Amino acid sequence: MTEEQIRDALKAVVDPEIGVNIVDLGLIYKVALNPGKVYIQLTMTSPACPLHNLISRDMEKVLHQTFPDLGSLTIELVWEPLWSPEMMSETAKNQLGWTK
Repeated sequence: MTEEQIRDALKAVVDPEIGVNIVDLGLIYKVALNPGKVYIQLTMTSPACPLHNLISRDMEKVLHQTFPDLGSLTIELVWEPLWSPEMMSETAKNQLGWTK
């Protein structure tokens, strides 16, 4: 299992308010792998976002289904740096109609 595989799996998790996956939104700040452990830093689009618990549960479900031998999973909610639309991938910007 690699960081890229983790990020690819997390593309199945969609922010229900925006309708775009959390990876393309730029909400995943860090993925760290150690033997038997996965650590992920996650942010939200706004500190007022009420969906952290729902998104975290969806992340856990997807990762444990994709990687049955995942081991321990830690998801940390962080606010630094604050999320901004510039963190979105071009795919997300296009999906939202934010083309240049």
